[in-house]
Amino acid sequence: MQPSVNLTEAIKGRRAARAFRTNPIPSVILQEILELGVRAPSGYNLQPWRFVVVRSLENKQKLKACAFDQRQVEEAPVVLICCGDRRVNQSDYIESVIELGKKEGAMNDAYADFIRKSIPALFENRPCFESLEAWTNRHTMLAVAYFMIVARSYGVDSCPMEGFVTNQVKEAFKIPEEVDVCCILALGYADEPFKQYGGRFELEKVCYGETYGGALELHQDEF
Repeated sequence: MQPSVNLTEAIKGRRAARAFRTNPIPSVILQEILELGVRAPSGYNLQPWRFVVVRSLENKQKLKACAFDQRQVEEAPVVLICCGDRRVNQSDYIESVIELGKKEGAMNDAYADFIRKSIPALFENRPCFESLEAWTNRHTMLAVAYFMIVARSYGVDSCPMEGFVTNQVKEAFKIPEEVDVCCILALGYADEPFKQYGGRFELEKVCYGETYGGALELHQDEF
């Protein structure tokens, strides 16, 4: 099975769907979206993301009630509750990452010892984040972005949503205290009203050269 849309078209054609048709996503395509989505990168390969795959009408209605009754939650054939697990800094979990790396031939004893020391230090000192939730959300959203692009490459539309009441979602779907709900991602086939491209700022407004605010100069390579 190959994607029907190339990468450039998938990125340019992706929109947040305002409404969805009732057509189900074939299981083989859903599995491909999930498997490719979790190939996203994460610090020390800790993969802190967790996804609750919601497909039953009853549970979608339950989730909709936690999400300000937004129609996409009930209409979409698949909705992911995207979470970040703060427990990935525990020693037993770190060991599972080490074992996974050894199984794939990507982990030697020296590097294993390095991450056993480095990961606890990272979460204790937090040099580049203020809270564990900020760190897990950062990495979870990398996977969510992968999901959306992979989905579009297979002709499946998406809608990332942050309009929900966290405590209600956690209670309704038995999400542990140490796991944070990052966003909701509806997946399916878009229906009217279709969302138009809203435009993006020019690179000069959002990309800088060398220092923040510095002019970015891009020249064609000389051959």
